[in-house]
Amino acid sequence: MKEQWCIPPAASGEFVWRMEDVLEVYHRPYDPKRPQICLDETTKQLVGETRVPLPARPGQPARVDYEYARKGVASLFLACEPLRGWRHVWVGDRRTAVDWAHVIKDLVDVHYPDAEKLVLVEDNLNTHTPGSLYAAFPPAEAKRLADKLELHYTPKHGSWLDIAEIERSALARPCLDRRLDDPAVVRKEVGAWEARRNAQGAPVAWRLTTADARIKLTHLYPSIDS
Repeated sequence: MKEQWCIPPAASGEFVWRMEDVLEVYHRPYDPKRPQICLDETTKQLVGETRVPLPARPGQPARVDYEYARKGVASLFLACEPLRGWRHVWVGDRRTAVDWAHVIKDLVDVHYPDAEKLVLVEDNLNTHTPGSLYAAFPPAEAKRLADKLELHYTPKHGSWLDIAEIERSALARPCLDRRLDDPAVVRKEVGAWEARRNAQGAPVAWRLTTADARIKLTHLYPSIDS
């Protein structure tokens, strides 16, 4: 388990505190006024073919040249609401602090206009702070958006606590694990995946509790000298 989750053998009190904070969020009851949202981001290398692939024929499998042409990078932000079984993906050219800020604005104003607070779980990347809102919007607008957020950060080496990372894995396998050469193609493929997943409406049942963590992950807790 330690190798799979990339957890250091001797975690700090900071790690444990952030882990238990996120676990507490995941076991709150569903509240549409305070939706629990997980956010993650990644990139997709865009590559094109240098030769036209040969389609399959009777007795001959399809053939693709191993060489490829780099076409740049597409950036993806993925948000999901585990208790409702909803997710959305933004595809762009960058994933800077300003891009994160615009994702937050879209969540607040478009997807959750009636929410009192967005309970947001994400990793502790330095762009994931209210300060990024001030880099993207006038102060009054940045403050309005910041006041809509209740932020909870996963600890360093603890990104496995972000449910959006699970969704990102579910997106990558059927959708992104192949050659795609254009952002428009990525948006089309991601849009189809998103529509199918949302139609299924499958929520995520997170089972690890703080009480479980204190037993199963006892090696993460600092030792207390009597």
